[in-house]
Amino acid sequence: MAKKQFKAESKRLLDMMIHSIYTHREIFLRELISNASDAIDKIYYKALTDDSLTFSKDSYYIRITADKDQRTLTISDSGIGMTKEELEENLGVIAKSGSLAFKKDNEIKDGYDIIGQFGVGFYSAFMVADVVTVISKALGSEQAYKWESKGADGYTMEASDKESIGTDIILKIKENTEDEKYDEYLDQYRLKAIIKKYSDFIRYPIKMDITGRRPKADQENEYEDYTEEQVVNSMVPIWRKNKNELTPEDYENFYTEKRYGFDKPIKHVHISVDGAVRYNAILFIPESIPFDYYTKEYEKGLELYSNGVLIMSKCADLLPDYFSFVKGMVDSEDLSLNISREMLQHDRQLKLIAKNIKNKIKSQLLSLLKDEREQYDLFYDSFGRQLKYGVYSDYGSNKEDLQDLIMFYSSKEKKLVTLDEYVSRMPEDQKFIYYASGESIERIEKLPQIELLTEKGFEILYFTDDIDEFAIRILTNYKEKEFKSVSSGDLGIEAEDKDNNTDTVQEENKELFSFMKEILADKVKDVRASKRLKSHPVCIATEGELTVEMEKILKSMPNSQNVKADKVLEINANHQVFQSLKNAFAQDKDKLSLYTNLLYNQALLIEGLQVNDPVEFTNDICKIMV
Repeated sequence: MAKKQFKAESKRLLDMMIHSIYTHREIFLRELISNASDAIDKIYYKALTDDSLTFSKDSYYIRITADKDQRTLTISDSGIGMTKEELEENLGVIAKSGSLAFKKDNEIKDGYDIIGQFGVGFYSAFMVADVVTVISKALGSEQAYKWESKGADGYTMEASDKESIGTDIILKIKENTEDEKYDEYLDQYRLKAIIKKYSDFIRYPIKMDITGRRPKADQENEYEDYTEEQVVNSMVPIWRKNKNELTPEDYENFYTEKRYGFDKPIKHVHISVDGAVRYNAILFIPESIPFDYYTKEYEKGLELYSNGVLIMSKCADLLPDYFSFVKGMVDSEDLSLNISREMLQHDRQLKLIAKNIKNKIKSQLLSLLKDEREQYDLFYDSFGRQLKYGVYSDYGSNKEDLQDLIMFYSSKEKKLVTLDEYVSRMPEDQKFIYYASGESIERIEKLPQIELLTEKGFEILYFTDDIDEFAIRILTNYKEKEFKSVSSGDLGIEAEDKDNNTDTVQEENKELFSFMKEILADKVKDVRASKRLKSHPVCIATEGELTVEMEKILKSMPNSQNVKADKVLEINANHQVFQSLKNAFAQDKDKLSLYTNLLYNQALLIEGLQVNDPVEFTNDICKIMV
């Protein structure tokens, strides 16, 4: 029998189709099943306009048959089949799509579910097969034909026998190599797993003979193997069902079946859009944080389907980073795919879907915050840090989307509160949103800097995450109220205190403070009388954009370049320690140096900073004890 050459430009093109386009070899089964589904669809579309044809969905199926002894894998369908001419035209010309041609010839509008429109999916079979045989009998034909090829060398064509209408694709699976185990494509459980992964929602039943084990009838403790035909795909995806027919348990089962997580989702969102871009989506907000969430290994993204066929397991472009915790899937008929159907072309449809999904997630989180606060608190405990990082990242370009979702611990409420809740109960005379940073709530509550604000009854937000203060600096204000650190040089309330004589004390003791500043040299920017301290003798305040907590965080990072906050040592002029400082300044400058260093190191320890010289510090303590 004469071998015919492919009508494409070169053998190199076919080689590229086989070896370069597809990332994973298992994709071949997805492509062949999609083609089989298209073949059945074509009968359906013909039946719409041909009164002589009737279409009963129950009569159509796709069958997968593996023969380990013969090393063959057969994909059969009861679809429209191909004539000799169509076999020549569709399989003899690489990248010739019979599905696309059928769609155009029958004036099927965009959006109808003809899956294969590139004409290269069939050739993915050569990734796993030495020989590909196609036996097809077309609707209305008496004669079947066999097309066979070993790859780029060409193909043969001859008449064949086939009783039923449809197509059988028979793959002679390659022998194992050191690098590839082709036997897996003859294993029924591996084949079933591939079908469930990529083709679970093909609308026609995909049948396979599945071997199982069961107890023998009337014989205890004895078992027998059996084989039965099973439908291995779900066919109707949950996202195409009427929402009113589904229960919360249905969504939870889908979450578990898709292995989105081992927890139960806090919230699910079922979206059906039929507008400028058509798509269905089911999104889940998880309860628990994945173990690798804050590592480089974590991969964000939603499952992406095109007409029920899995295209990407993780489509990162559908989620902004700050919502990377969301799990779920999107199915659209309008996606522009590349030739392998493994990747998306970045187009308008994709951007529209991503924008809509982002807005939907935000609205659902706001709804959860408003109506199910305990559930939102549970969510925030896991993913609040990611939202705050979203405020900080990309130079604050996302802060408008996230500012109403972030929460911080409140000194008054003793729980997490939103910025809106804080601002709504601010007294009229309060100018700023006050916050204090520290390693824990317990540490912050002991900070000397919060005394004045606490005395005045002002609410303070406690920042315990390393990202908190950086995020707030990017946010700058909320509802026209600026954020102010309790360690800020100017709290904006001292001038209103008529009983505060700090300015007088500062002026009267400026030589003392100047001497103390000389002792500390470049360790501090200034030494001054404090307007905020009530019972504590000393604290550190800061000037400029960098606070003590920010300094600690930045210093812990690689290449920190020894960044330093502009520290100010504040002394409580109403504390008895201040009298000791004045006495030492008048009578014993060496003792004043000792006191100054002790107070500075004491202030560092209160802030959780490391003492510059622990040995010197302990020696200084011993000096005042003798």
